[in-house]
Amino acid sequence: MANFTGYRCSICGQELGPEDVQYTCPHDGGNLDVILDYDRIRRDVSPADIRRSAESSIWRYLPLLPVQDPGHLGTPLRAVGWTPLFDLQPIAGKLGLEKLWLKDDGRNPTASLKDRASAVAVARAQEIGVDVIVTASTGNAGAALAGMAGAAKMPAVILAPTTAPPAKIAQLLIFGARVVLVEGTYDDAFDLTIQAAERFGWYCRNTGFNPFTAEGKKTAAFEICEQLLIESDVESSGKERWPTP
Repeated sequence: MANFTGYRCSICGQELGPEDVQYTCPHDGGNLDVILDYDRIRRDVSPADIRRSAESSIWRYLPLLPVQDPGHLGTPLRAVGWTPLFDLQPIAGKLGLEKLWLKDDGRNPTASLKDRASAVAVARAQEIGVDVIVTASTGNAGAALAGMAGAAKMPAVILAPTTAPPAKIAQLLIFGARVVLVEGTYDDAFDLTIQAAERFGWYCRNTGFNPFTAEGKKTAAFEICEQLLIESDVESSGKERWPTP
C-alpha cells in the first residue's frame, strides 16, 4: 500500500491522488492505470528477495502490488497464482514455432485467471472498509469474486444476465454469493452494478472499470518471467537489480 501513489488516466494522462478518485477519470471517463513508487520499490526490494519468498501465490509479489497483505491464511484467497508453466516443445515444432509454453491458470481456486483480479479487488475493498463487493458477470469473473469474497468473509453480489449458463450460476451460489439475474445483456448488468455500488456504498469489481483488477492480472506476467528464469543485470557487487526498460 505504501508503494501506491495514485492513478494516471489512459486517455488524457492526468495524474490523480489515491483519494481523488475510485474507478475512472472524472474528466473524460477514461480507464485509470495505478501508479506505484518504482524508485522506492527498487530501493527496498530486489528480484532476488522475491525469488527467496516462501509464498507460493500472487502475494509473493506484494511489493509490486497496490494493496496490503490481505491476511486470511489457509484460505483460497492465499492460494491464487504461482500456477505451473509447461514447456510444450514437442507441440511447438508441429506448429512451426521455436518455443511454446502453457501457463495453467486452471489450477487457481475457481479454475480461472480471473481469480488474480478478484483477489486484489477483495484486498482493496478490505483496506477501504467496504462491506459488500459487487460485479457483473456471465461466468468466470463472478465465480472468482464469489470465491475470493467468500474466503475473506465478505458478502458478494453478482449481477448476471438471464442468459448466463446455469452451471455458472450454480457455482456462484455454491461460493455463497447473492445472485441477481438481470433481464437484458451483460452491458445492462454492468451498468446496474455501477449504479448499485454508488447507491449502496458497495465496491465495484467490474473489469474495464476498476483499475485494481489489472493489477491482479499482471501477476501472471511476473510469474512467467520468474518461471522462465529471466535474469536481471548484476552489477560487479553481485547485488541483483531490477532491469531498466
